[in-house]
Parts: sequence; structure tokens; C-alpha cells
Amino acid sequence: MPAAVSFHDLSTLDAAARAGLLKRAESDLGPFLDKVRPIIEAVRTEGDAALARFAREFDKAPVDPARIQVEPAAFDRAFDAVEPEVIEAIRYAVDNIRRFHQDQKPEEMWLHEIRPGAFAGDRFLPIPSVACYVPRGKGSFPSVVMMTTVPAVVAGVPEISIITPPGPDGEVDAATLVAARLAGVETVYKCGGAQGVAAVAYGTETVRRAVKIVGPGSPWVVAAKRLLSDVIDPGIPAGPSEAIIFADDTADGRLAALDLLVEAEHGPDSSAWLVTTSRQVAEDAIAALDGYWAKMGAQRTAFSTAVLTGPRGGVVLAPDLEAAYAFINDYAPEHLEVLGDEPFAHLGRLVNAGEILLGNRTPVTLGNFVLGPNAVLPTNAAARTFSPLSVFDYMKRSSVGYVTAKAYPELARHAGILARYEGFEAHAAAVSPVRDAILNRRR
Repeated sequence: MPAAVSFHDLSTLDAAARAGLLKRAESDLGPFLDKVRPIIEAVRTEGDAALARFAREFDKAPVDPARIQVEPAAFDRAFDAVEPEVIEAIRYAVDNIRRFHQDQKPEEMWLHEIRPGAFAGDRFLPIPSVACYVPRGKGSFPSVVMMTTVPAVVAGVPEISIITPPGPDGEVDAATLVAARLAGVETVYKCGGAQGVAAVAYGTETVRRAVKIVGPGSPWVVAAKRLLSDVIDPGIPAGPSEAIIFADDTADGRLAALDLLVEAEHGPDSSAWLVTTSRQVAEDAIAALDGYWAKMGAQRTAFSTAVLTGPRGGVVLAPDLEAAYAFINDYAPEHLEVLGDEPFAHLGRLVNAGEILLGNRTPVTLGNFVLGPNAVLPTNAAARTFSPLSVFDYMKRSSVGYVTAKAYPELARHAGILARYEGFEAHAAAVSPVRDAILNRRR
């Protein structure tokens, strides 16, 4: 039987104890940074040979350095290997994710008339390349393929690749290949972990260099992204899974427990909290967990038990709604689910979360797979300043301006005043009568 679920009463905690509840597995990357540095250097200097060696060492996978990239025939075999109902579910999810990101995509350019005859706006273009990281260590994740590649395709990124750890047979998970093809991507490399991040940052004989990497990963991946952030854009901080299930006093504790297990089962480095103002909800949730665990497999039970009985998961009892809101906003979870009869009543007070899923019929499961919004979300409290992965992450924005002869004099006068005040002589000269004289001579 699993150990006792961690239980914390906020009304009895001092500031240090409360702060301890906010920590995640990636909070201290120091040990990982030291171990990742030689891996990065080996990939930089040895290329494909290092990738194959690390696949054997870390993934226990026999990978030929001459076969780092998945061959086209493997995609065809994948469609034969995956059950038709799984393929259909992937098609359904890809369609929803594509619809959402197409709606999210901005028009290529807009210009507004800021003053009569003075126009300013934005122009959006796709970035030239991106590598999508798809984890595999604790399972296979075609959902991550869809979430990372579909918005890239919608954005129009010309070079999209996937990096993912190979399995024990040295091959890529079949459902991952199915999802990649249905999303519109067929460049897949057998390399994960820190070595995969290094490969797309520097490029190898096989792996094409990318300007950006997106996707969630272990602390090893997060550490590599941090070390290589001056070489490749690391994207939003996306580490081990985390969630808060917020249940008010109208919620059913059994439902809260059911949903609390969703992110907890990802792995022992995940974080998962039930936050509630109701002791009854808390007690009912804790009582329900054993029954749910009894119906789960050994691995996922072990993962979720480690989380919910450890320092990064369990139940938090808040003395009132204000304390609950404050804890949630300080935590800034990747996933936030709101259970209760009137979930929208809480929405205005919940300001820091990667995603907010409202109501008793919107579990994290739907958001992770099929609802449409992106499930690659900022972790480790980064939701205070970062947003979910979106079509915007695959696009760059340039400001655009155009000033007519009618609008120029007024703008020039004010700009000149500010330029002279700040002591910029060339700035001031560029909007002085010198410009007028040059333009008049061209007439």
C-alpha cells in the first residue's frame, strides 16, 4: 500500500515551510549542469559518433552513427504497427490543435494610422528552423509531437525537425512517427537528452542545426538548454510536469483525487498538488487515492506515489479562498484545474498559470491531448512571465513604419526636441532642415 499522502495546512506553516512547497525538481540544476557540460562538448567535437555512443550509454539503444536520422520507410512501418484507433485519435487531435493555432496565427502585417499620414504596425514571418524535443524516458509521447510540430507547420517554419531518444531496439516509437507524418514533419533524429540539445545547437554530420528548440524535458534537457542558450534559442522553460488541482468546497474530493494523479504519473520528478479550502474535500480525496492506485499499473503507481507522498506533491489545505489564490499564484503552475460548481467565479483571482482548465468536465487529460490549446507550458513558476507554446513561438515580429510628407513635420519636430535633450546630434540632424533641403532638391 502506498505511503501516507503529504498533507500541509497553510494556516500552520511558517514562511520557510510554505516556500518549500513551491520548489520543483528543476529548482537546483547545479548538479546537472556539471554533468551536462562534457556531454555537450563531446557532441560539439565528435558529432554523430558521440550521439551513437550516448544512445548506447544512456538509452541502452544500439544506434548506428550512420543511421541517426529516421529513414522514410520507418514511417510507413509505423502506420502498420500502430492500432487504427490510435491513428484516428492522433488525426482527431492534430485537427483540433491545427484549428486552434490557425485561429491564433496573426495576419502577416498590419498598419494603423497613428497620426494623420503616419503609419505603424507589425509584420510577422516564420523563423527559419526549429527542433522539437519529444521525451521518451518514462513513456512515448506522440502528444508532444503534435503540440510542438503542428503550430510550427501552421506558422510556416521551412525547416522543422524532431529529436527524440531511441528505444531499446534503437528505433523511434511508432506512434511518434505516425504523429509526425500526420502533422507534416518527416525529419526525425534518434537523439535525446542533453546530447540531442547539443546536436541541434551545433549541428552534426547528420543533424541539421536549428535556431530554436522547443518542447518539455528532464532536468538534463533543461540544463543543456540553459548552457546552450547563447547558441540556440531554448524556447519557454518546459521541464518536468506539474499541476495544481484547485477544488472549492462545492467540489467532489473523489474527482479531485482522480485528476491529481494525471500529472503525478508522469514521473517521480513531477509536482502535483490538490489545493482546497475544504477539509472534507481533502479527506475525501486522500481516501479515494488508494482505490485509484489499485487499478493502475505498477510503474505509474510508483511514479505518482513518489510525487504525492514526497516534498513536491500532496494536499494543501488553505484557511480561506484568499490564501488559496495566493498560494496558487505564487506557485504559478504549469497546469491549473479548477473544480467546483462555479469555476468562473475564481478565474479573476487566478493570474499565474500556464493553462487554466475550468469545470468538472475539463480535466488536464483533455488539455494534454485533444482540446486544442498547446500543452507545452512554462514550468518552475515561469508562468509568472512566460506563456504557453504558441504559433508566436515559431514566428518573429518586425515593427513597420511609414511616414508621409503630410505627417513628417510634426513627428520631426517632436523627435528633434527629444534628440537634442538626450544629446544625440546625429539623431537631431536627421530630422532637421538638412533633410528638407535634400528632399526639396530631388523634386
